[in-house]
Amino acid sequence: MRKFFITILFLGGFVAAKAQSVESIHFNLYTDSLKKGTHNYINIDGKMSDGSWRPLTNKELKFSSDYGSFDGNSLVLPENPTVKKVTVTVSLKSNPQKTKEITIWIKQKPDPDLPKYDPDVSPKRKRGPFF
Repeated sequence: MRKFFITILFLGGFVAAKAQSVESIHFNLYTDSLKKGTHNYINIDGKMSDGSWRPLTNKELKFSSDYGSFDGNSLVLPENPTVKKVTVTVSLKSNPQKTKEITIWIKQKPDPDLPKYDPDVSPKRKRGPFF
């Protein structure tokens, strides 16, 4: 009988933990602009009913935008976009009234060239406080 009650308590706790619902959704972007010709990951966090935060994916969310296309959480842009910014809309599949929208600019300047490697130059060693 005791094992039965322990099992019921364990299963009840498991079901209660799984029953957390998403209270709100928030953009948590890794960058302030999108890159051309690549996949740009759009990070969305959900605030759960217990106050914790959880990353959300296209399993829980519906992604849309006014330019480009989505592959999972990634917004795919062409190499030569015809716009300078993209509006991204995200809705919770289980509750479409929970929707967020953000405008993200597309990076216009090219990345700088990487420094050239010179095998004849030895790297400088940093000395610690005890060496």
